Amino acid sequence: MARLRPQRAALPIVAVLVLFAPGWLGGGASVYSAAVLIAILAVLSYGLDVIVSDLGEVSLGHTVFFAVGAYTTALLSTRAGAGSWATLGASIALALVFAAAIGLVTLRLREFVFSLVTYAMAVVAMTLAANWAFLGGSDGVRGLPMLDLSIGPLTLTARNDKELWPYAFALLVVVIYLVDRFRHSQLGAAAIMTHLNPRLATIGGIDPARVRLQVFLFSAPISALAGWLYAYQRAYVSADILENYFLILMLTAVVLVGRRQLLGPLLATALVLVQEKFFSLGGYVDKIVLGSVLVLILAFFPQGLMGLARPLGRLFRARAAPATPSLTTLETPK
Repeated sequence: MARLRPQRAALPIVAVLVLFAPGWLGGGASVYSAAVLIAILAVLSYGLDVIVSDLGEVSLGHTVFFAVGAYTTALLSTRAGAGSWATLGASIALALVFAAAIGLVTLRLREFVFSLVTYAMAVVAMTLAANWAFLGGSDGVRGLPMLDLSIGPLTLTARNDKELWPYAFALLVVVIYLVDRFRHSQLGAAAIMTHLNPRLATIGGIDPARVRLQVFLFSAPISALAGWLYAYQRAYVSADILENYFLILMLTAVVLVGRRQLLGPLLATALVLVQEKFFSLGGYVDKIVLGSVLVLILAFFPQGLMGLARPLGRLFRARAAPATPSLTTLETPK
């Protein structure tokens, strides 16, 4: 039997620690609110992480899928009386439709052009959300009911952040598992090969355009799920979910710890939101700090904090290792 890597073997322990962390930290309303938001925005970031880290493209329009999940939930629950399971399924389905449409248009583009086109789509989506009366315009959609995932006699509801936390945690665990399975799948291997050497991938029988579309279709529902749960947490949805703040947060979460680090987006999101929620320097200053962190990481630590930690670890191990005398320094006994 293959041995588990130490990092993978420690994942269940990490999961238990994360699940009970809000209670150990006092269990106040602000703590649970921060925990739920960290889980939601980490899920949002995992959607982008697959595109950036595995496919090698920078999508600047991934907030569109976040908005698709949130607005689908808001409209169906308030205007059609749909339950949480129905809004969940509809969010995933519409995210796939949008991903297919956007993917077929953009995924033959590469690098700068791809990023520019996806950003333009996000700008168009924000303009529509802020001005289209069907989506609530600038006032948004308000009065969402509480999350209710009850099945028969089994009651599964969440009236506040404390009750919502187990569902946010479960969603986070499921998404991390799916991303891990993706990276160990044939599609994940094809995505990496397409990223590193498209010509070699083509020679090996891989269709880069098809792989890009499939990865996009895998990624979009993840970000839409974040929007689905975010709508229930806030109980309203407006065009502000398409603001650049969420885009910058996602990009920071992807690169801060290091790309293709399974827990990287979660750890980075937690660092950012803990600073904003409990050590805030003011709304505008917090945004400046977030943007500055992204610039510093990209400019000086492109491999993230893990890239900085590896040479430091080698240095400490070298210092801790016992010195071995060289043959040239040994004296011949007289």
